[in-house]
Amino acid sequence: MDTATRLRQTVISWAADDSDTPTPAEAGAARELAAGLGLRTVVLVEGVSDRAAVEALAERQGRVLTAEGVVVVPLGGATSITRFLRLLGPDGLDVRPAGLCDAAEQRFFLQGLERTGFGTGLAPEDLETVGFFTCHADLEDELIRALGTDGVQQVIDDQGDLRTFRLFQRQPAQRERPVEAQLRRFMGTIGGRKEHYARALTEALDLGRLPRPLEGLLAHL
Repeated sequence: MDTATRLRQTVISWAADDSDTPTPAEAGAARELAAGLGLRTVVLVEGVSDRAAVEALAERQGRVLTAEGVVVVPLGGATSITRFLRLLGPDGLDVRPAGLCDAAEQRFFLQGLERTGFGTGLAPEDLETVGFFTCHADLEDELIRALGTDGVQQVIDDQGDLRTFRLFQRQPAQRERPVEAQLRRFMGTIGGRKEHYARALTEALDLGRLPRPLEGLLAHL
């Protein structure tokens, strides 16, 4: 297991604890791993599919985030943001946070940043100034809108799943839904598919027409 993965797992394990602050042992273990990476930024995203997209775009731009001292960590839910931010503060890793959030989850990020000292009197429009970029609905929605439904279906075809998607579209619960909704639901029907397509869709993006939140985050890093 590489150092970045160990650090990611250490941070996630601490955030799953019931305590509000990291223990000295937890903070010490995380600091040791962070020092080994030259860690300067932790990117907090909603889930593993968001992490896949961020890392895929960085790779397309010729970047190796861990070599830049950047690690992407999935929150597993926006309500956990405060716990993660506490570990990144002066009592923990003492590094800067950045990340992506969904428009519906902005309030949790604003509260978390305030409570952990990373921002004061923040409004939604201030999030980008502290490194957090908002997706209209979520990152999957941003990717679908950037590629268009025809472009997404071409990616599905390239991945060998178009026949499966056509069968899915004919299910009674899906027939009257917009194609965008069908695509979103299809990608979440099997474990691992959402993460797989987050990477595949990102790899298909025109680098001159990136979703604004992804482009902004990578530029910020």
